Amino acid sequence: MEDRLLAERILDQIADAVVYANRSGEIVRWNRTSTSIFGFSAEEALGRSLDLIIPEHLRASHWSGFNAAMTTGATKLQGRPTLTRALHKSGRKLYVEMTFAIVKVDEGEVLGSVAVARDVTERVERERSAVRTT
Repeated sequence: MEDRLLAERILDQIADAVVYANRSGEIVRWNRTSTSIFGFSAEEALGRSLDLIIPEHLRASHWSGFNAAMTTGATKLQGRPTLTRALHKSGRKLYVEMTFAIVKVDEGEVLGSVAVARDVTERVERERSAVRTT
């Protein structure tokens, strides 16, 4: 099987969302699980700003970090997962655990950023409700 076709099949069959954005923050790759988690089809997401899935109150800090990463070629989290909020198409806020990586060409030029996300809303809400009842 051709490497490119295999890579596409892998991306579309893994259980985590994979969202790739170019240096401008425009969504270029959106796998099937991204649709499941965030509610937007690939057709609705591709070519749109990452603001599509970022709650308004987090956008300023997101863009500050994103622009710094595009300039320096490194993320502050260095691949460590972080718990954050995201938006579903319905307007509902989700808890997602995300990891980020900078995508570069061999010469080190930054092409964009990839995020891998997992919906952990149920777990976080269950943990928070357990804390409130103890």
